[in-house]
Amino acid sequence: MSMPVEMIIDEDGILADSGFFWREANGVKALASRQLCDAGFENGFSTRMGGVSDFPVNSLNLAGFSEDARENIYENRRRFLTLFPAGMRIAAVYQCHGSTVKTIASEADITDSDERADGMISDIAGVLLGVKTADCVPVLIGDPKTGAFAAVHAGWRGTVASIVVKAVENMQETFGSDPSQLIAAIGPAASVRQYEIGEDVLNAFAENFEGSEKYFVPTRPGHARVDLHAANRDQLMSCGLDAANISIAPFCTMERTDLFFSYRREKKEFGKTGRLLSVIGKV
Repeated sequence: MSMPVEMIIDEDGILADSGFFWREANGVKALASRQLCDAGFENGFSTRMGGVSDFPVNSLNLAGFSEDARENIYENRRRFLTLFPAGMRIAAVYQCHGSTVKTIASEADITDSDERADGMISDIAGVLLGVKTADCVPVLIGDPKTGAFAAVHAGWRGTVASIVVKAVENMQETFGSDPSQLIAAIGPAASVRQYEIGEDVLNAFAENFEGSEKYFVPTRPGHARVDLHAANRDQLMSCGLDAANISIAPFCTMERTDLFFSYRREKKEFGKTGRLLSVIGKV
């Protein structure tokens, strides 16, 4: 049975006016979008807290199957699901930093699929679309009018490939969504304060986006820090979303490894890292 979910007091005030709040149940802590909740969408951006994995201890690894025991991940997912109404199930895909968007259209699709995609859309009740990250940008989108929703994994390659735009276009084509009515939440990810990239990324952005230099803070020759949060926000606005309907979580995964997994911080230092799961659905 799902346990009651309580709002966590934001002691440092970092969430003030951000559009996000903390949720907790049974020691598991997750960030949630208030706008999506108010529109009827269950949602959450997981943290590393409250699990059974050794990353280093008691970590809520929800997807790093190659670096953790499967029984740990499934127990962590069971715990994570106590944040949501009883009976909800997770649908996930094999993420490959591309731009494919999969439609979860039937009960058979509600599984941990090996199908390669980096976005999912659905309007089925009882399913939580989940994308896995550990520095990449998770984006959750809800349509209050049609009840459709989407989850997107946007690393720098997915951002260059306009994955969030493709997700919105798929919602329009499949469910008749009006972009101006959509609500989006952009979750914790590596921020422009920390995420340094090289010339290959600079060139890829320049080839795909006019004025892409606005997303970079130069650091050294051939390198810069990149703002993937802003790039994905601007892409959402370019396809019709209202800026007032887009929230950006005020956390950097590279800075807050006490709360989140960070591939760039932890993989090099420890040889492994867990994965966060960002989910959206409706009862």
